[in-house]
Amino acid sequence: MTAAQVFQICNSIAPLAWILLIFFPKWKWTRIIILQGIIPLILGVVYLSLIVLFFGEGEGDFNSLNGVMKLFTHPWTVTAGWIHYLAFDLFIGSWEVSNSQKLGIKHYLIVPSLLLTFFFGPIGLLLYFLTKGINTKQFLHDF
Repeated sequence: MTAAQVFQICNSIAPLAWILLIFFPKWKWTRIIILQGIIPLILGVVYLSLIVLFFGEGEGDFNSLNGVMKLFTHPWTVTAGWIHYLAFDLFIGSWEVSNSQKLGIKHYLIVPSLLLTFFFGPIGLLLYFLTKGINTKQFLHDF
């Protein structure tokens, strides 16, 4: 399998998971495969595999911007990096849904947070905390 194929498979799974989180947050299968962490864990296993198999094959390092830019010129490193984002953003989106359900926040109020988390990670998380704070008066409580 090539880096492009692994990228394509993982990049196709993640949006499907986000669709479940956004449109079917209480559906049995959303709870099983997304909210219990199965898809983020699968992405984590793929990530781990790529790190074990290919880390160090490309040039670069984490010590400088130029080093990181070089690191992300190797196809397998870029694929691993992208899967890292997919897994963590999906995990955060899953947490936002679970936490909002636990706190009784109406789902439609967190959909903007989910969309922003999907596209822009930390910005969505910031919006979730703001939404949670406004609706529960608990800005950082129950994190």
